[in-house]
Amino acid sequence: MFNAKRAVAVLTAGAFALGGLAACGSDDEAEGGEGSVYFLNWKPESEETYKEIAAAYTEETGVEVKVVTAASGTYEQTLKSEITKSEAPTLYQINGPMGLVNWQEYALELDDTDFAQDLNDPGLALQGEDGKIYGVPLAVEGYGIIYNQAIFEDYFAMDGAVVTSMDEINNFDTLKEVTDDMQARKDELGIDGVFASTSLATGEEWRFQTHLANIPVFYEYDEEGVTDKQEIAFSYNENYKNVFDLYLTNSTVEPSLTPSKTVTDSMQEFATGKAAMVQNGNWAWSQISDIEGNVVAEDDIKFLPIYTGVEGEESKSINIGTEAFMAINSEASEADQQATIDFVNWLFSSEEGMDYVTNDLGFIAPFESFGDSTPSDPLAKEVNRYMTDPDLEPIPWVFTTFPSQKFKEDFAGGLAQYASGNMEWSDVVDIFVSSWASEKANLG
Repeated sequence: MFNAKRAVAVLTAGAFALGGLAACGSDDEAEGGEGSVYFLNWKPESEETYKEIAAAYTEETGVEVKVVTAASGTYEQTLKSEITKSEAPTLYQINGPMGLVNWQEYALELDDTDFAQDLNDPGLALQGEDGKIYGVPLAVEGYGIIYNQAIFEDYFAMDGAVVTSMDEINNFDTLKEVTDDMQARKDELGIDGVFASTSLATGEEWRFQTHLANIPVFYEYDEEGVTDKQEIAFSYNENYKNVFDLYLTNSTVEPSLTPSKTVTDSMQEFATGKAAMVQNGNWAWSQISDIEGNVVAEDDIKFLPIYTGVEGEESKSINIGTEAFMAINSEASEADQQATIDFVNWLFSSEEGMDYVTNDLGFIAPFESFGDSTPSDPLAKEVNRYMTDPDLEPIPWVFTTFPSQKFKEDFAGGLAQYASGNMEWSDVVDIFVSSWASEKANLG
């Protein structure tokens, strides 16, 4: 059976002696003299912070750290271009198991590194078919349905409200009953719709073609006791449809308008109080708080699991995992490899490095060295709350096994046609199944 608990980090580790990690630092110089670090970053929003981190490390150690950031949506092609250069990245990121298929040749074995051994859940490491570690996550993230507690409090106070607290919403049937009732009373609640618009514009569909699709694929894997499939049945497609239809029919906009909507549109609707809920992850806090006209108080922003109607889902939590794995270039010189290992050890074990990770990058770091240290933003706190709840089991990120970007785009195209009323759901299912099979086959 697929072990969901093993696929997430539980940040409840006890005290950790930092000296152990720091000991394997720049004193242990690699053969060939002092090296340097070239980090190819894939998060444009973190570029300035990484450059500040690089400067601090260079000032402290004298080791040069260069940070180059790929433009949004171009990481893979940028990496392909840079990796063959004489001064190639020494530290880069692999997008899960499918990414490792492409980058195994350039990935150094990391089993003996201090940062790999410091993972608070060894199951988070990215392993090859040989069982060796080739990637280590930078952070653990979570996503679900973000809701505005203040709007729900207004609803709970209404005569005839379906429920009187969020604790009562722990399955799809209850979620649907509450949502339908709130939509019927949207004028009284002062909202345009219960859910913010479903963003299905080209390039904006990732919340639904990837994150929402994670749930039915997880249940299919779990039922069959596997971690990947060459051919998928999409056997839980009706469960996907349950919540997707809920988003479409209880929204701020008509379903036919969703193919023109962006993630920014959706987040703005939520931030300005036009919607009570929106599907997204903990990274969305800045998107909400920084929007001009934001009315959602920090204390009112919470997570609800995405319920789809699967039996026993009352015990399930939000989706928690990672897709960005740190890898070290196996083709780099030994000096550069060691310099890069030392830099990563410093970032995730030194007091200064950990402060950058938690308070500037805002990462929930999956290392024992961090203990229960968590970023201060409300959604990160919510992820930590769900991760440490002994009564709930997080749904792991299995979308890292999705065959390709083309598969995601094929599925997204079907979703947009369905939302517009131009395609039957059975045809969307056919697209999912056939594109999955053909794209998996293309991987060889």
